[in-house]
Amino acid sequence: MSLLTRTNGALATDLPKTRGPRESILSRGAALLIMGIFTLYFLVPIWWLFIASTKDRGQLLTTNALWFADWNLFANIGDLISYNHGIYFRWLLNSLGYAGLGALLATVFAGMAGYALGKYRFRGREAFFNIVLGGVLVPATALALPLFLLFSQVNLTNTFWAVLLPSIVSPFGVYLARIYASSSVPDELIEAARLDGSGEVRTFFTVSTRLMAPALVTIFLFQFVSIWNNFFLPLIMLRSQDLFPVTYGLYTWNTQLNQIPELRTYVLVGAFLSIVPLIIAFLLLQRFWRNGLGTGSVK
Repeated sequence: MSLLTRTNGALATDLPKTRGPRESILSRGAALLIMGIFTLYFLVPIWWLFIASTKDRGQLLTTNALWFADWNLFANIGDLISYNHGIYFRWLLNSLGYAGLGALLATVFAGMAGYALGKYRFRGREAFFNIVLGGVLVPATALALPLFLLFSQVNLTNTFWAVLLPSIVSPFGVYLARIYASSSVPDELIEAARLDGSGEVRTFFTVSTRLMAPALVTIFLFQFVSIWNNFFLPLIMLRSQDLFPVTYGLYTWNTQLNQIPELRTYVLVGAFLSIVPLIIAFLLLQRFWRNGLGTGSVK
């Protein structure tokens, strides 16, 4: 072995190992602190609402707001169920109908539109997609009054359809479905389905939807939450108490606290129960919507 070879070998093995940039303890601590603050910001109101739901009307203002007193949660729920012939659960079922059916239809329509924009080539495709993106920038409250004027012309105000029909439109869903369809549905798979005699609609529902499942679940979840929390549209459209969603129903109770003080407990318990379906939906579908959000943010 020559001297040069031994020298090169020594240089190759004896060079000090370089270390990459190490994460600063200060930056990690600052990140954890900020995350902790935001976590408290979101969880403390829910904790307060839960604590308030366990107290009777006399303890709400006389005990610690963030800790338990006497446990009256189930008694409060029983009183809420029996008040006004169980109108609260009628509102809860209305919200489930508006949000569940509206989110399902919005997911189907947005998925089909996004799939068509992502996989088909036709004139005006980009212009149409840009118009859809413009719809994302328009707040829903700005459309409530024009929708009321349109629905009043066809006598659809104060009906179930007055809340459902505007809820099946999801511009963000179209955007997310297009991004996901472009990246997850291979053109070769669509061509193979056509060669096997499958039509376009059948290919979408039997093949493409399985590959687009994370995006579709994300669209459903976002639209469900949006419809569930919608307040201004029912305020404009509805007059019959039997058609109210739970958000608007609780608001009407809250405006009557001076005349009926016992409604304060019902409003708090009803608000706590109204977030339970949202928590369940997020926990059951989190595996899908996290993947869908990741794809929508990266692409």
